[in-house]
Amino acid sequence: MKSVPKFISRSIGLLVLSILLLLTANAILAIVIFHQQFSGEASYSSSPYKYTQKIANHFTTTNNHYELDEFYLEKIEADHVWGIIVDEKSQKVVWQTDNLPENIPQTYSLADISDLTLGYIKGYPTYAGEVDQDLLILGFPKTSYWKMMTPSWSYRFIVNVPQILLVVLTVNIIVILFIYLWFSGRMVRSVVPLVEGIKNLPTGLHEKVREKGPLSEVAENINQTSKVLEEQEKQLSKKEAARADWIAGISHDIRTPLSMVVGYASQLADSLSLSKQEREKSKIIFTQSQKIKQLVNDLNLSSKLEYSMQPIHLEKVNLLSLVRQVIVEFINNNLDEKYNIKWFFDDFLDSCLIQADAELFKRAITNLIQNAIEHNPNGCTIYVSIKAKRNDILVIVEDNGVGVSDLQLKQLNNSSQGLLSKNTKLEQSHGLGLRIVRQIIEAHNGKIFLEKSKQGGFSVTIVIPQAPIN
Repeated sequence: MKSVPKFISRSIGLLVLSILLLLTANAILAIVIFHQQFSGEASYSSSPYKYTQKIANHFTTTNNHYELDEFYLEKIEADHVWGIIVDEKSQKVVWQTDNLPENIPQTYSLADISDLTLGYIKGYPTYAGEVDQDLLILGFPKTSYWKMMTPSWSYRFIVNVPQILLVVLTVNIIVILFIYLWFSGRMVRSVVPLVEGIKNLPTGLHEKVREKGPLSEVAENINQTSKVLEEQEKQLSKKEAARADWIAGISHDIRTPLSMVVGYASQLADSLSLSKQEREKSKIIFTQSQKIKQLVNDLNLSSKLEYSMQPIHLEKVNLLSLVRQVIVEFINNNLDEKYNIKWFFDDFLDSCLIQADAELFKRAITNLIQNAIEHNPNGCTIYVSIKAKRNDILVIVEDNGVGVSDLQLKQLNNSSQGLLSKNTKLEQSHGLGLRIVRQIIEAHNGKIFLEKSKQGGFSVTIVIPQAPIN
């Protein structure tokens, strides 16, 4: 389950990154808000202090009477702001706006002035400015500002604010991570059985997944899929067993009558009482019967190899001697003159040992050479070579015959095509012979590669592990 810790670590990294981005965004937003609050134009929506100071700067005195510039007088009335000027000596109102509420006092004591500069007059938040040493007071709408009447902070607290913020931030992150890990742990405990169940589906190990937790519906679907696959595997196993039994039965039942056909055809072909034309027909019957017999044997062997019914007797085999023996048998069995076998091997390969079943491996090499002969009725040169490559031995069988098309090569590389060939001319089909070769080589932990030959025909390369010398 390497993917689960990787998933958790990525999720935690994403969470931490999200927190940092969120904190950064919040800090930027706070800076923007504070900047808008305490800077900019003198409008009471941004800063009532600057607003009041700007109004104070536009008063003029005429005959001991204060007059506000007409533009700013209209502005404060439009903003629903009222204003008064309190004389420094008499502490009475010497100037006021027309929209002054009726309940606003006309005389102020020092205590009243102290309160209004910090807070409110009759519920109106007030801000003060200076006009020729007299006090300008502007009253804003009751719902415009909230003022702290007695702001006081411990100096020790102010000094420790950075540490306090760091501690609070750390505690918040720890709490968030704890909550996240707790929920992730629950999710992982729900996901792990599902992942295991999915991994077990292709292996044939159908264990029921517990249908609990937030992903119970997924677990239920996995269990249903497992049941369907298990049933399909049982049906497929029955079909494959029936096919193997059928092939074995046909092979057994056909041997006796086929042996009689082969025997009688051989006798008729050698009988002097028959005419030459009749003996030739008998030879054809004998040849074709031999091919049918070989085909039945190939089908039986392929079926056994496919279902691991053919016992493999492994021993150390000298591959050079084995391949040389196969070639000699072909030459001694009156090989047609139009076929020529050329044999190559690396000079330093005096002997090369592999772990193999000698008879099966011999059958594989025989099939490859026979395949080249049967597929090239007009004759060809067959090249058989053995090479060493690191810890492997390569056996290459190729020819300069008619070769194969790209489509045929693609079909041959698909191991399932051997028994599904639609070619009615069995003697022209590569399929079954190469299928048996592939099965034999794979049973020996080797590999087989089919390709077009550099000689212009068809090439098969077998790669088999070399056995240790000791």
